[in-house]
Amino acid sequence: MAPHQENQSQKTCFVIMGFGKKVDFETGRTLDLDMSYQNMIKPGVEAAGLRCIRADEIVHSGLIDMPMYELLLSADVVVADLSTSNKNAFYELGIRHALRPFTTIIVAEDGIKTFPFDVNHVAVRQYHHLGEDIGASEARRFQKLLTEAIQQILAKDPIEQDSPVYTFLKNLTPPALQKMQEAMRSAATAAKSLEPKTTPEGNESDGADNPTHRALMAQVGEAKKKENWLEMKRLLEVVRKTQANSRKQLRQAATFEASSEDQEDPYLLQQLALATYKSKQPTEEAALLAARSVLAPLAPHTTNDTETLGMWGSIHKRLWDLTKRTADVVSSKTNGKEDNNALLDEAIRAYERGYYLRNDHYNGINFAFLLNKRAAESKVPAEAIADYVQAQRVRKEVIELCNQSLAVQTFPRTPEVYQSKEEQQKEAAERYWVMASQGEAYFGVGLFEEANRIIQYAYAIAPEPWMKVTTEEQLAKLRVLLANDPLRFITPLKRIPKCKLPKKGN
Repeated sequence: MAPHQENQSQKTCFVIMGFGKKVDFETGRTLDLDMSYQNMIKPGVEAAGLRCIRADEIVHSGLIDMPMYELLLSADVVVADLSTSNKNAFYELGIRHALRPFTTIIVAEDGIKTFPFDVNHVAVRQYHHLGEDIGASEARRFQKLLTEAIQQILAKDPIEQDSPVYTFLKNLTPPALQKMQEAMRSAATAAKSLEPKTTPEGNESDGADNPTHRALMAQVGEAKKKENWLEMKRLLEVVRKTQANSRKQLRQAATFEASSEDQEDPYLLQQLALATYKSKQPTEEAALLAARSVLAPLAPHTTNDTETLGMWGSIHKRLWDLTKRTADVVSSKTNGKEDNNALLDEAIRAYERGYYLRNDHYNGINFAFLLNKRAAESKVPAEAIADYVQAQRVRKEVIELCNQSLAVQTFPRTPEVYQSKEEQQKEAAERYWVMASQGEAYFGVGLFEEANRIIQYAYAIAPEPWMKVTTEEQLAKLRVLLANDPLRFITPLKRIPKCKLPKKGN
């Protein structure tokens, strides 16, 4: 039974969108699309009296594609969120427009710069995303806007067409709903023979009790909050295996060949890499190397995904620190010194690309710090000086970026604006890290009084004690690096006497 058939009396809305955190490659920003769904879209749909379903909420034992396609056809309303220009969302929107002439609503975060030609003449309702969350007032505004839009669309008789396919192809007849549903059920029955008889964990299952993707990811979130990294890793491996099985079944059902497009979810791999290296199991080094392997399918050397680059940089920075402390080497291809330098170079390249793609304080301050690390390690004066000077320039840019960020943040806001204490603490943490980065940048360029003023203010708003400890440890490390100033290699240039020019005619 498809999810929308459980209650025939209630109309259904299917939501097309990505889930989890996704990178908007136009702006380099990372948006938490779950916040869009949970705080605005789902409440807005339910307020209009419809049952709201997203793909990760579908309970199914086989291919997710079967119930998804059926919902694209039969849902009374479809809301398509095109934020971050998600390829799957555009594809599914195209299917909906081809199948149904009406009741499709397109929304997107207002940071999107351009839409493809085929979509830019369709009405798009926009909302403002803060990146990690949605502001309470904006959530209320967009909920109301979406509720009213759904009610108005369904109240019209006859319902107006909103599909460009049926607008431009005047004589096109939409498929008969009953016949299409019968065809899809036949396809689902045929595909059932390809389904595994066990769950991803190896237990017999008929599929009725399989948890949805969203339910599993909620458990992942709880494990992450509790810093139970091994449990988080276990859950993510279950999700990863489930998705791999689904892709395999789809290829078998449709006789597709595996290709470069058969890619894993970047957010899933990023979170799995995080849980893997944080677990430090079976050893810290083994965990870091395993995390690096998890990220490898995302092509860290060529990707424009700043989350992947930040994770890749963090892993190699930690590997470099670890091998530096233990005097061990990660591989035995070359001498340990060269291997260790290669790890540091890899971390610097990742943070550098992430910084210039995203233009943000986090990647920038890490990039500058590692440049100072490499300058302190270098035995070549010219290279040490070049890294030192570049680090100073990046810190000056970070100071300005932090100024811009702080200028648009109003903190603290009035208590009634926050939906929960957790939301207020999250906002305080975001502001803290901006100020900590700015304070470190001022410290790095030698403006110590300004650095102390900003850092003390940051300490006053820190929602967690460990944040202050982390900043103090970072400043202590930076102090040591700056004491090793490579500009000491520069000696005053000897004055070169002017050459006498020959007289004319000589």
